Amino acid sequence: MVYIMKSIALRPDWKGPAEIFRHTWEGLVNIDQFRWMVRRDAQEHLKMAHDELGARHVRAVGIFDDEMRTLGTDPKSFFHAPAEGNKPRNNWQVTDYVIDSLLDIGINPMFTTTFTPSAMASGTQTVFSTKGNITPPKELAEWGDLVESGVRHMLDRYGRAVVEKFYFEVWNEPNLSSFWTGDQKQFFDLWAATYRAIKNVDATLRVGGPSTARAEWIGEIIEYGRRNDCAPDFIITHVYNNDSDSSPLSPFEGPQKDKESKSPHFAAGVIRGVRKLLDTLGFKGELHWNEWGRSWWPYFPSRESANEAAFIAKTMGEVSQQADFFAYWCLSDIYDQVGYGAETFHGNYGLLNLQGLRKPSYHAFQALGMMGTHRIGLKGDNLDEMNNAVVTADKDSFEILVYSYQPDDAQSSLDISLDLPPGSTDLKLNPINAAENNILEKWREMGSPAYLKRPQLLELRASNRFSSSQTGIRLETKQDKCTAAFRMATPGVALLCGKR
Repeated sequence: MVYIMKSIALRPDWKGPAEIFRHTWEGLVNIDQFRWMVRRDAQEHLKMAHDELGARHVRAVGIFDDEMRTLGTDPKSFFHAPAEGNKPRNNWQVTDYVIDSLLDIGINPMFTTTFTPSAMASGTQTVFSTKGNITPPKELAEWGDLVESGVRHMLDRYGRAVVEKFYFEVWNEPNLSSFWTGDQKQFFDLWAATYRAIKNVDATLRVGGPSTARAEWIGEIIEYGRRNDCAPDFIITHVYNNDSDSSPLSPFEGPQKDKESKSPHFAAGVIRGVRKLLDTLGFKGELHWNEWGRSWWPYFPSRESANEAAFIAKTMGEVSQQADFFAYWCLSDIYDQVGYGAETFHGNYGLLNLQGLRKPSYHAFQALGMMGTHRIGLKGDNLDEMNNAVVTADKDSFEILVYSYQPDDAQSSLDISLDLPPGSTDLKLNPINAAENNILEKWREMGSPAYLKRPQLLELRASNRFSSSQTGIRLETKQDKCTAAFRMATPGVALLCGKR
């Protein structure tokens, strides 16, 4: 569908006060499973995120999965009869390799204590094709010993100066039966056992939770922790904009209409609601949104469009200052929960496809990263929740990030006019739309091949940079007033940078 889009005028307050603009989307990224980080391509994707997106930590579930050999058979027992004892033993060799590789890149792990090794699990239920066991441990004392052993090993191998930079997370989405077969009480028992195991090693290490979907159980874990001397050092939770379809028990701050299904403002309302809840409870620790996005569906082709880039810019423009980390789900299409993608682009979660090609969503984070650290006020004509901008400025430069998000993905154009600082020079425009800074368009021009031939991959990689130009901008200077105008294809994002 194509429709007529209005124009908007932007009038930044160049002489007014500025507020600190923290880049909370930069520090933490997600890789689906810890096991994937043994792969060279996953490490290459993390290196890109470190160098281009400012990644300093990575979260991945499954560090205790059988695939990681964390708890398994000693090969010396091969010739022994079972009666002579084949007790599983701890083995951190694969984990060490992964963490060594991360530290070589410059990234610290979030040590996420999931899932239950089958040798100590109380049941056989597993999640997704990666077969993580989601049942409570048979004995919490054994679980605590495993956690404590792992943390002591980390300290012995890397030293306190390194390990104190890690974050420690307890489980993943225990409020969903697909990730935890126990109830809330059983999870809180697991929380307390895990918390104490880590603190027994070093009380200064940071332990966070409840790592719930839909921002649930936050008040409950804070109250439980205060009563039982295991209060979280930081809060972790998740939100997707289509969580509204599931009638969540999330805190919410905003108009009632935005709690309804398909509101594009649902996620922002939950983020504001959690911030208000934590302030009311007097919680002073960090807040991590270590999964967030427009949709939790594994197959969602619109996630690979410029509209996803617009949703990212919109959401971060509105609520990025409400927390300490926002880790979009997820960094890479190296992913196998409900099937491994067989096509070059297959509607998956990643900012990067399997071959490391940057999608429009990845470019959105690059654009956000190019913003300054001081945000200034903005007024204008025809601005609304879908079509708006974020403006940053310092003594010598400025950045204007314009976004146009369309819930129905309808394509059109938007005429932009801006008041610029007097004497503005070196204007550069980075657009993200259906055709520009959109590698999927180039792939479609190739015929959308499921499997790229080697020359095709090299061709796409050669053009897969976040490019800018000085064309398409009309600049006009009259006396002490400077204005600029350009046409922006929508939905999408446009970043205008300049010198002053």
